[in-house]
Amino acid sequence: QVQLVESGGGLVQAGGSLSLSCVATTSISSFDWSAWYRQPPGKQRELVAIIARGGAITYADSVKGRFTISRDNDRNTVYLHMSRLEPEDTAVYHCAARDVLREYSGQGTQVTVSS
Repeated sequence: QVQLVESGGGLVQAGGSLSLSCVATTSISSFDWSAWYRQPPGKQRELVAIIARGGAITYADSVKGRFTISRDNDRNTVYLHMSRLEPEDTAVYHCAARDVLREYSGQGTQVTVSS
């Protein structure tokens, strides 16, 4: 059973930075893609950033230039570094990934940005 475990969330002031980690219980090199989603309060889940197996990266327009997704295959970890955070970035952030069998998602970590 593949599990994804996020960490690194918390409370930060607007303009600050925060880094999230997602550790997988399997080799992340087996994933077709790894991604970070977020669900703001009262809103639908939205894609934040995705990195494909080959390394191609796509960001949501709202986070371009502020967030960076990366991965460490040796540590089976996917990261999301967030800078210049805004109150609108407040959400539960979930890590997700897909292999040949199915898509996986973690429990999420709360990020709260105060104004």
